[in-house]
Amino acid sequence: MNNRIKFGIIGKDISYSFSKKYFTEKFVKLGLDNYKYLNFDIPEIDEFPFIMYQKKEDFKGLNVTIPYKESVMKYLDLIDPDALKIGAVNTIKFSDENELIGYNTDVYGFEHSLTPLLKLHHTKALILGTGGASKAVSFVLNKLNIEFKFVSRKVQNDSFLYSVLQKEHILEHTLIINCTPLGTSPKFNEAPNIPYKFLTEKHLLYDLIYNPEETKFLNEGKKRGTIIKNGSQMLHLQAEKSWEIWNS
Repeated sequence: MNNRIKFGIIGKDISYSFSKKYFTEKFVKLGLDNYKYLNFDIPEIDEFPFIMYQKKEDFKGLNVTIPYKESVMKYLDLIDPDALKIGAVNTIKFSDENELIGYNTDVYGFEHSLTPLLKLHHTKALILGTGGASKAVSFVLNKLNIEFKFVSRKVQNDSFLYSVLQKEHILEHTLIINCTPLGTSPKFNEAPNIPYKFLTEKHLLYDLIYNPEETKFLNEGKKRGTIIKNGSQMLHLQAEKSWEIWNS
């Protein structure tokens, strides 16, 4: 048996993280008493190689979360072609040769949780935020032939500023995906600054946040009759895909 029986997650301010509880419970169900899952809450990604230098022999896999899905890539030995195209990694596998191999399972989780909700009129989307998670979302939308625009607080190519969003932007883009951390517990009163009053029952609002189950972003849509979806199913799907990769 491979003696690297430790797993973990790299991130910042991740005491809330779903992953440790999920995988710890999974190990119990599977009778894997010698498997452990650890949180590595680090203030800067520069600490990553020091953690790996000390513990590399013990590990089989890692998850990566905000804000390191992009910056962790420079420390990896190999990167899956799709993850390379996306420009973000959320799963790391330790090979038998102790190489670190990066994958993106957010794509799998997002695609399989989104597609059952899509209607024919969901042809254009707004992606709120431009971090690592938004890259996986844009990759899926490209695959599904859904046009999209990013929405950002900073001026960037091919994106809208939050401050310029008007009625026509909201009515035209009937799929809106929140990839920002705004609204995550315990900051329940926060939400992306978009003109919610123009939402209709034709809209689909998807929030990658899973805690709380219904963010202010989703609640604003729900009040106006939109379809809403949080990130819980996506998280479960991407976690199972990570588990599959680690054991392949």
